[in-house]
Amino acid sequence: MPGSVRLGVAVAEEPELLRHQSRSLSLVRRPGESVNETAPSGVPSRPAASITPALSTIVDTHDEAARLDLPPLLVRRPLEAFLDERGLGSGPVEAEPVGEGHSNVTYLIRRDGGEWVLRRPPRPPLPPSAHDVLREARLLIAVADRPVRTPEVIATCDDESLIGAPFYVMEKIEGDVITTEIPAPLETPEQRRRIADELIDALVEIHAVPWEACGLEGYGKPTGYLDRQLRRFGGLWEHNKTREVEVLDRVTAWLTEHRPESPPATIVHGDYRLGNTMFAPGAPARLVAIFDWELATIGDPLADLGYLTATYPEPGDDAGTLFSLAAVTTREGFLTRAELLERYEAKSGRSMSELHWYQTLALWKSAVFLEGSYKRLLAGTTDDPFFKKLDRGVPEIAQRAWDVAHGA
Repeated sequence: MPGSVRLGVAVAEEPELLRHQSRSLSLVRRPGESVNETAPSGVPSRPAASITPALSTIVDTHDEAARLDLPPLLVRRPLEAFLDERGLGSGPVEAEPVGEGHSNVTYLIRRDGGEWVLRRPPRPPLPPSAHDVLREARLLIAVADRPVRTPEVIATCDDESLIGAPFYVMEKIEGDVITTEIPAPLETPEQRRRIADELIDALVEIHAVPWEACGLEGYGKPTGYLDRQLRRFGGLWEHNKTREVEVLDRVTAWLTEHRPESPPATIVHGDYRLGNTMFAPGAPARLVAIFDWELATIGDPLADLGYLTATYPEPGDDAGTLFSLAAVTTREGFLTRAELLERYEAKSGRSMSELHWYQTLALWKSAVFLEGSYKRLLAGTTDDPFFKKLDRGVPEIAQRAWDVAHGA
């Protein structure tokens, strides 16, 4: 049974191109924190004269936005009008960032009458076909009546003139996103085991959805998925790269030479990991939300398993590596990678015999995509401190992919 891959590094918050839901999304809060402690209270309205060029992410009007060195991420007055037209509360909008992701931008928005979650792309420049939030919304709408743990999409907007990008609004739920801490009620070996069980069971549910019956024809091509992944990310590397990474080129050749045959196509999440899920408050552990569907498509379900296990530390791994996605899974009670695969195989009926190829693919894709994030940093369109680590992080991930391909 595959699953012995050691994690020298794993990919962080912006994965595959690589990279927030029971049927309602999602105020992300840290275990042990109240909802109001997740982020600062909503950003207040400010006189235009007080806006600092290049620093403001939220402004009131388009006139204020035009005076910034970089475009803002939210423009309140047009957003308020959009919400008014749909009966979503009244009065001024307050907004605060949700989660710790480095890909699409997620805000909790509140006004008199309710709270919701808004998703939009980051600032440009963006890789071709990346960060398509409306495509993400389409899938969530399509599976709304299926047993998949997704949010309800309330409204979508393709008019970029409103806030500077397409966006969608979904309902908010509360729960815990488990990355570096475990909620106190789940901090036992038994509940940690349930967290891992739920993680696999929710993925099996995704892969069991009859996607043709959901109106997802044309959402992705059901055949040739792996060939397209290799072509797409090979091309994306040429678009993203800021330097030569020789080991990544060797991994590209190995993946092409050793490509397996895919099982029948399913919905593929594309960034499935513990940090992109939410658990209900309290015990027993119950996964209620799956986040970040921007990479979803129709394709090979084992790609999700490869990514999940390639970025999943297990007991005995170094939990402090630069790109660890969920170091808590090194604690007693969590399933090992091999046990994750065994549970998935038993519940889905799919063979895990080629999983090392899919794990290599996941790491290679992550390296390619994160190089795009590093390119954004060099271009000055982001000052995310995580991206500053990618000068050495991308080559490290590429080397890890090579090691996994060869059984290390």
